[in-house]
Amino acid sequence: MLTKKQHTLLMLIHDKLHEDGIAPSFEEMKVALDLKSKSGIHRLINALEERGFIRRLPNRARALEVIKLPDDEENVSQESNLFKPDFGNKGGNVDPQTTEIPLHGKIAAGTPIEALEQYENIGVPAAMLGAGSYYALDVDGDSMIEAGILDGDRVVIERCDNARTGEIVVALVDEEEATLKTLQKRGPDVALEPSNRDFETQVYPANRVRIQGKLVGLIRQY
Repeated sequence: MLTKKQHTLLMLIHDKLHEDGIAPSFEEMKVALDLKSKSGIHRLINALEERGFIRRLPNRARALEVIKLPDDEENVSQESNLFKPDFGNKGGNVDPQTTEIPLHGKIAAGTPIEALEQYENIGVPAAMLGAGSYYALDVDGDSMIEAGILDGDRVVIERCDNARTGEIVVALVDEEEATLKTLQKRGPDVALEPSNRDFETQVYPANRVRIQGKLVGLIRQY
């Protein structure tokens, strides 16, 4: 499933290639998607490339190739591109050992993607939760595998707006895209550190990153 901005960017690239034979510049993409910086475009392009929709051609400027388009409009998230969960325990307990919390789409454990607003309720062990508010996310990507978090795992997150260095957090970058990474505070900057040597640490000014929760548990199906 593509998010709205991923879909918009993919169609922009497709239409520009069809009309002019050349992909739009990063500045044109930034303006078209009303983003504040080109870093957001980089992340969207990385996400489209990882999902097999586009390919970058080496040694050529603005060289992008569209490999495929979404099969239908159901592949596009129609929800807000902001990650604003409706936190809190919803519904009743399935049993005394289980508590229901909302499941909010996918979270990137690789290149940041936009977290989905839509959700359903799931039951988690009550012993995993404390007195706070919680939600769950499905992990998409493998940049946290050395921390034991695998692609397809379901993580349980405690809502908070601050965390300590070394904690694994849900971080919202530029109010656009959410990612699951280890938080490292570096003076005026914030580093979002992967647990996979094949991925690079992402460093941002602190005012570009908003903490939306910290990891408290993990659920895996075999």
